[in-house]
Amino acid sequence: MSYIPNLRQALDLLAKYNKEPFHIRHGETVSSVLGYFAEKYEPDKKEFWEVVGMLHDIDFELYPDEHCIKGIEIMRNENIDESVIRSAMSHGYGLTGAPYEPESYMEKILFAADELTGLIGAVAIMRPSKSVSDLEVPSVMKKFKDKKFAAGCSRDTIREGADKLGMPLEELVQETILAMRRIPVV
Repeated sequence: MSYIPNLRQALDLLAKYNKEPFHIRHGETVSSVLGYFAEKYEPDKKEFWEVVGMLHDIDFELYPDEHCIKGIEIMRNENIDESVIRSAMSHGYGLTGAPYEPESYMEKILFAADELTGLIGAVAIMRPSKSVSDLEVPSVMKKFKDKKFAAGCSRDTIREGADKLGMPLEELVQETILAMRRIPVV
């Protein structure tokens, strides 16, 4: 019988398949960012959004070359509901062979925010404060244009995500910074 895990169960599942603190922290960050956006767009489904964010990279540490494919298998073996699997793995559409195209607003935010949180985090740690608390959009946009900075963060994916959302890139950056300010020690 499949189920939708609560946020604590989702964190435990993520930790079952990921041991590196960076991967756990990334899951928590994306979960929190999705929670922020859920409060604006679908507050009654906030925990669902957060669970999807927590589990989106469940397979990345063990199977980086089969990312979003092995995630489907792992979550099915864990009896996770197909709605969570579909939403979580949609962030890899067009990038990893994931079969699910982002359709819902939440899936589109995950598609964009996954890469964007990495870029924003990289910009933040270069600042004297090492924090997003004083980070502003122009600083991120300057680094966004520098392809060598945080080269692993796909600018094309971030841009495509903003387009899917119908949101100007600068607005997406601003909202994601605001979301990340709510996370302790980011």
